[in-house]
Amino acid sequence: MDGHSMNHGVDPGSNNFLRACRREEVDTTPIWLMRQAGRYMPEYRALRERWGILDIIKQPELACQVTLQPINAFALDAAIIFADILPILEGMGLSLEFIKGEGPLIHNPIRSADDIERLRIPTPEQSLPFTLEAIRLARTELDPLGIPLIGFSGAPFTLASYAIEGGPSKNLKRVKALMMNEPGLWRALMTKLSTAAGEYLYAQATSGAHVLQLFDSWCGELSPWDYETHVLPYVQRTIEIAKRSGVPIILFGVGTSGLLGLMSTSGADVIGADWRISLPDARERIGPDIAIQGNLDPIALLASWDALKERAQRVLADAAGVPGHIFNLGHGILPETPTDNVKRLVEFVHTPTSGN
Repeated sequence: MDGHSMNHGVDPGSNNFLRACRREEVDTTPIWLMRQAGRYMPEYRALRERWGILDIIKQPELACQVTLQPINAFALDAAIIFADILPILEGMGLSLEFIKGEGPLIHNPIRSADDIERLRIPTPEQSLPFTLEAIRLARTELDPLGIPLIGFSGAPFTLASYAIEGGPSKNLKRVKALMMNEPGLWRALMTKLSTAAGEYLYAQATSGAHVLQLFDSWCGELSPWDYETHVLPYVQRTIEIAKRSGVPIILFGVGTSGLLGLMSTSGADVIGADWRISLPDARERIGPDIAIQGNLDPIALLASWDALKERAQRVLADAAGVPGHIFNLGHGILPETPTDNVKRLVEFVHTPTSGN
């Protein structure tokens, strides 16, 4: 079943977000925001009083509800399925828990060749059926609105980082040690993770996602040589598997200014840039054949409206005149973000005089 078979609810020819992914002309710049469903929204906080994050993700009706919360509140151009990058590791045999105030914890992190050997690669239908079902449910709600849906996965390096470190890490000592000292084990691990991530993305597309995003949140910690040698081949492999679906693919990382030229060889259709580089510079590194997503500093959403507007205007001016720009943040929305700023930002980006 190919990815297009589900994607009849939104006209790709006239949808600004899908057109921008293909670097076609748009009448207004499309905007969606990473972590647009989350703690800054009172509706989400109300749900979180009753449920943990994994509980919400694993109940498709709740995950669908959260996916739609920002769509109901703001005039965003795309929805992103409410999920997390780590449940894929549960299906592979790792034990995952989200600790209040600390974030994710892997109870049995990878420490040996045997641990890598033991990792399973179940089908996404076996291990992540709840997210695939949430995508199908969200599509029935979004199709009448003409709003496309984004599916996503963590990229192999970021998944490896959590699996090996056991949780967030300051300098990724353990994961880099494995990568540098044990190239054979590293290859075995990354081959498994790229297979799992690629198949998961593909399954999300066949379940109805119009666009897929690969989050490589931690790859900015790598030298360009290590990225090119030990990580990029597995990003390419993940994207190659997902690309069978025929839907556009966005590749995003944090602190990746020095890696953008390499990321442009990944096979992705769109590359995310964070705020640490200007869009013209990012575009120069990425080249003319790939769309660009970004790149407002998420902290700008905590600033006064005048300060936020000035920075949004700068992003739009930097992107002007070249098709293929999707307005987004350089990382996720912060929990203390005022919803009013989000609303005003979305309206501002859609105003033709804003620099589109």
